[in-house]
Amino acid sequence: MPLFVFTCLDKPKSLEVRLGAREAHLAWVKDQPLKFGGPFLDEAGDMAGSLMVVELADLAAAKAFSAADPYTKTGLWASVDIRPFRVTIDNR
Repeated sequence: MPLFVFTCLDKPKSLEVRLGAREAHLAWVKDQPLKFGGPFLDEAGDMAGSLMVVELADLAAAKAFSAADPYTKTGLWASVDIRPFRVTIDNR
């Protein structure tokens, strides 16, 4: 199955929204085909967005994944960019 990269940026001054939905997001993502992910940080070190790499069947499944995310449902994101991705280098 293909990989998709999600680049999600929080709305300005929405840290409280993120923190309020964080537990639900982390519980939900445990049951998803997430390869890895984590928060973007702002200059102060606060969470300000997310990057996730997810293995899904197609772009329609990627859009459905995004729509089901508790962060999406709370209106946290200012923007979500979803792109197909291929690993070329893996130095793990």
